Amino acid sequence: MAQANSASGMAVDDECKLRFMELKAKRSHRFIVFKIEEKIQQVVVETLGEPQQSYDDFTASLPANECRYAVYDFDFTTDENVQKSKIFFVAWSPDTSRIRSKMLYASSRDRFRRELDGVQVELQATDPSEISLDIVKERAF
Repeated sequence: MAQANSASGMAVDDECKLRFMELKAKRSHRFIVFKIEEKIQQVVVETLGEPQQSYDDFTASLPANECRYAVYDFDFTTDENVQKSKIFFVAWSPDTSRIRSKMLYASSRDRFRRELDGVQVELQATDPSEISLDIVKERAF
């Protein structure tokens, strides 16, 4: 008998982990935006940011009315003038997105986030002000 597909039964496309490893180990992407394909109940890669792309490019790639997961490789310089980087996980759930979509992303978030080994900071946002560059800088330190 086939089991009902519970929210925690969300599959994760192998490409998600592969691209994340490239971001983490080779720094070949500045950011990755992931989306849940509801029809097939799977998290897939939607957008890959080039290494030279900016934080503005990243936030612009998040749809205004739809939920997404994303990771961003944030470079910064400490007060001691040391170059560092931190990988941020962003759970993007705009107020204007569908209730069902918000619930789906919320219930699958922890499981998906655990697949991405190496995330250092987690942010949840319902509008762009909650993932402003200032907030990211603050959380990086």
